[in-house]
Amino acid sequence: MTTTKRRVTKPVYVGGVKVGGGADVTVQSMTKTDTRDVPATVRQIHELEEAGCEIIRSAVPDMEAAKAMAEIKKRIRIPLIADIHFHYQLALECAAGGVDCLRLNPGNLRNADQVREVVKAAQERDIPIRIGVNFGSLPPVGGIGQTRGFSRHMDLVNRLPKAGEAQSGDYSVVDHMVATALWEISLLEAQDFDQIKISMKAFDVPTTVEAYRRLSEMTPYPLHLGITEAGTVQSGSIRTAVGLGVLLYEGIGDTIRVSLSGDSVEEVTAGYEILKSLNLRDKGTTLVACPSCGRADVDVVKLANDVDALLKRSDKNIKVAVMGCEVNGPGEAKDADVGIAAGAGRAIIFRKGEKVRVVPEAEMLTALMEEIENTPAPATG
Repeated sequence: MTTTKRRVTKPVYVGGVKVGGGADVTVQSMTKTDTRDVPATVRQIHELEEAGCEIIRSAVPDMEAAKAMAEIKKRIRIPLIADIHFHYQLALECAAGGVDCLRLNPGNLRNADQVREVVKAAQERDIPIRIGVNFGSLPPVGGIGQTRGFSRHMDLVNRLPKAGEAQSGDYSVVDHMVATALWEISLLEAQDFDQIKISMKAFDVPTTVEAYRRLSEMTPYPLHLGITEAGTVQSGSIRTAVGLGVLLYEGIGDTIRVSLSGDSVEEVTAGYEILKSLNLRDKGTTLVACPSCGRADVDVVKLANDVDALLKRSDKNIKVAVMGCEVNGPGEAKDADVGIAAGAGRAIIFRKGEKVRVVPEAEMLTALMEEIENTPAPATG
């Protein structure tokens, strides 16, 4: 599907979903409901399943939420990850309840004995662990793996230089992120545990990219990519696409989550668009649309949005073009499986650049969708 040479990683199975080991890059999301509200959480997961989400993660802030995870797991189809911070007992409860993966934060769960207890529970149930390093919750400088003698308000992390700012010999944010990950990796490996995924997230894109690059050269484990707290649907999608796009193009990354301040379905949509733009996934239709100009005789922006809304109902792996100029539109989009070039009062429907129908403007959307339905998806493999 792609000419990008993927980094070779050890496969990990999250439920029935293979992550790493040459598998397709998977798309994840996270619920935004109160996990203790089981019906609301399950309802949101079902919406995400319909949108194509392949792995879901839920926050576990307390024991009530941890106990709710067992019931949530029974009612959904995709693998469920428990997001654990601070309290190892929550991880133990979630493991006993049958979750498919545990996310541990080495920045705020730093007691080695407690981590070992979680690892033992994960081993007994064949549950992988994601080591989730996050800039916003890194351990204090000098306090990796230590639980006493450090104030969270005087941790000095924010004074560390970010990627591109460090001078020769400086201890940087990237150094601290990598050291934090390696500390927990060593704990897990010491217990002969290798069902490991790792994430190295920051809001700063250059820091995130450099942290993932550095760790990718040091470990064989699959990497979960993300830009933490990326922002709104518009700005966050762009920031994430830039950061993840660089890494994925370099062959780094095995599963992704687009973290947006918005509907989780938007995260899934953005995730697939990022992967499709790099030819890493071909799930669903790909829309090609011209930006419009003075030659356009129709509202191309509205037409493209109308077509995009209709395409959300289709799961065909085809490319659809919306062009605003009937003179050269079919030629500009000649690699599209099917397309429309709208002119004054009429529209041309074309396939691979060849005109197949001319229809009145009032019928163009209906005609386009008919052609899409009659278009077989390209053969894969």
